Amino acid sequence: MRDVDSPDSDDLIVGVHPLKEALRTSNARLDQVLIRQGTRNRQQDEIFRLAKRARVPVKLVPSEALDRLARSLKHQGVLGYVSQKVYVSLDVLLEETGKNGTPPLFLMLDGVEDPRNMGAIIRTAEGAGVNGVVLPDRRAVGMTSVVARASAGALEHVAVTRVTNLSQGIERLKSSSVWVYGLDPNASKSYLDIDYRGSIAIVVGGEGKGIRPGVLKQCDDRVAIPMHGTVSSLNVSVAVAVLLYEVVRQRSQRA
Repeated sequence: MRDVDSPDSDDLIVGVHPLKEALRTSNARLDQVLIRQGTRNRQQDEIFRLAKRARVPVKLVPSEALDRLARSLKHQGVLGYVSQKVYVSLDVLLEETGKNGTPPLFLMLDGVEDPRNMGAIIRTAEGAGVNGVVLPDRRAVGMTSVVARASAGALEHVAVTRVTNLSQGIERLKSSSVWVYGLDPNASKSYLDIDYRGSIAIVVGGEGKGIRPGVLKQCDDRVAIPMHGTVSSLNVSVAVAVLLYEVVRQRSQRA
């Protein structure tokens, strides 16, 4: 989920009426709605219902968090985050990829919550020719202005999709003959021992916790980046870069 302690004024819709109008608009590009914890009034309940209908994730937060985010603006117990990116559906993503004869390459992110990490990942994904980045609805930072800036413009050139359930998203990719690899520090196979020249998706976990067990179980195989120092893993954006550019290296040598 989004870090409510790292607001950016470009991302916010504050107050009941502006947020209701945004939720009623099909192209509102809302990433998340925050509603005050505790007793809600009728207006806040309506915001909750509209968000659910629009499939916008809702998070209940203390009133102090809303005060901090809204600064001097009157939030009325509700606040919305605006995305800097139009998401595409997973079905559209699959339909559009592979048309040029090159096997598709997807990146799935399970729980990346730091916007600067996300921006760096998007930038690397674009440079590596990733066809699409797949995020879960409820356990990832959205495509905020912070992410857009950290991506150095790459966000405009990368297709991003959100799925309600990442495990089901993996199953959808597998049904389209995409082989799914999970990056797992406990895997017995090195990432260097895999052939990435076919249609593949790479799943990478977020900061600290990595890939959730249920998501990891859905992967066809697991790979690790060998570590030779005292730390057990790399920063997630660095790990993504290491793995994606092995894919690039192998595909550039394809006969």
